[in-house]
This record gives sequence, C-alpha cells and structure tokens, in this order.
Amino acid sequence: MPRILFLLPLLIASPALAQEADAPAPAPQIDPARLDGDSLSIGAAIGFTPSYEGSDDRVLAIVPGVRGRLSRINFTLRGNRFWADIVPTKGGPGWDVQLGPVVSVNFNRSAAIVDAQVRALPHRRTAVEVGGFAGIGRQGVITSDYDKLSLSVAGTYDIAGSHKSYVITPSLDYGTPLSTKAYIGINVSGDYMGEGYAGTYFSIDTAGSTASGLPVFTAHRGWKDWTVSTVGVVSLTGDLTGGLALMSGVSYRRMLGDAADSPVTRIAGSPDQWTGLLGLAYTF
Repeated sequence: MPRILFLLPLLIASPALAQEADAPAPAPQIDPARLDGDSLSIGAAIGFTPSYEGSDDRVLAIVPGVRGRLSRINFTLRGNRFWADIVPTKGGPGWDVQLGPVVSVNFNRSAAIVDAQVRALPHRRTAVEVGGFAGIGRQGVITSDYDKLSLSVAGTYDIAGSHKSYVITPSLDYGTPLSTKAYIGINVSGDYMGEGYAGTYFSIDTAGSTASGLPVFTAHRGWKDWTVSTVGVVSLTGDLTGGLALMSGVSYRRMLGDAADSPVTRIAGSPDQWTGLLGLAYTF
C-alpha cells in the first residue's frame, strides 16, 4: 500500500501474552468471518514530526486515522493521505491484487516552519496530490494465515497548482499478529520527485537567498528520500478485530540527492528525519 504518514513503533506482546519458554507459541486464532466482514476503525495519534521536509526542528502534530472495509473493499485515511483498494479482497489467506485511487494533502513548507531562514523563503501553498496505486500482496506467508507481505507503487500529481508535479512511491509492507491482541508491522518505501516538486521545495533563487541568507541552489528531479517505519498495535478491550487499541510508532526518513544537498536541508535542517507517534483507535 502507499507509504504510510500515520506511523506506529514496534511493540512486543505484553507479559500476559508470553508463552512458556519450552512451549511453541500457537498461531493466533481469529474468526475468519470477522476478517471477511465489514468493519470500521477510527483513531488519532499525537507526536512529533519534522516541521518541513529536511527540517531538524520537531513540531507537535495530531494525526487522524480511519480504516474501513465495506463489501470487501478496503479504504484508509492516515494523516494527510487517503487511499482505497477497489479490487474486492477476501479476508482469508491468498493473493491480493491491489488497485485504486490515492489523494494526499501536502502541507510541506506551508505552515509550522520553525527555522527563521526557511521561514524567510517564499510561502508555499498547500498541494493536493491525486493519483493511484497498484500492487500485489500475499496473506499467509511466514508466521500464520494472518501475516501479509505486499509490494506496491503509487503515483500522484499536484492539482492545486502548488508544485505542479508528481511523486512516485514504491513501497514494501509486512505485518503479522503476535496474538489475537497484538500486531506488528514494518514498511520500507522511497519517493521519486518530479522537476516541479524539486524546484518548489528545495531550490532557492536570488531573491530567496537575499531574504534568507541561504545560498542559491537549483534542485532537479530524482530520488527524494527513503523511509523505514515500524507499526505496533495492542488491543486494550476485545481483540484486533474489535474494541479499543493502543497504537505507537516511529519512522526514520533519509533525504537523498538534491533534497539532501539543498540548503534548506544541508544548512538549515538535516537529512535525518525522525517521527514518533502514540495514539488510540476503536474498531467497530
């Protein structure tokens, strides 16, 4: 699936769920009918995230999350990004063909800028990036019938006239339940930016250099970053298919190419980007 902006750190199962050292851990038992039926999860997380792409300043953020399944169609809202897999998928083991729309609202450099030099650069409007994704997944690959490995590629284009360009995101996801009450996952992804994206967020012209004190720089299309994130969920009531759950997460992003060499990153910020979140969600 597309890269995830609602990122949750890796958790281990609680002591109450631990198995005896000399006994093998049984595979999680989850009602298949619950997996194949309709569901809705609503949650929110709070944490710290870079104030812009390439920033070394952290700002407090509240990140909403919604995940649903209706007539075997899956849809997700995580932070500023929504996508839907419009290919009906059974809830049990097997192959999963993924295809559907993606909509992302990009607030980069439009608000919450802490660094005075970057704040002195021209204001950037919020971008609305629309596109789609395609991928393939397999449920039941390593640990049980419920773990899943997926590979996908998403592409979006700004229709709001902010950077008037595209972003392409390949992504690899793996997740597995530890029990009926605990889940862990990992995502590895990268972003390839178009010429307009690079120029809007990472180039500095003469006027911008005069205003900010940062040197003139011209950025071009290319790989913008790679990201690795972990995700963890522990059910507080019920199990993973229903009730209240605690979510926590962390991600690391490394800026690349002209995005890393740009003065907004190299001088005013850092190529190393960390995000941490903690939240709650309820599944109906």
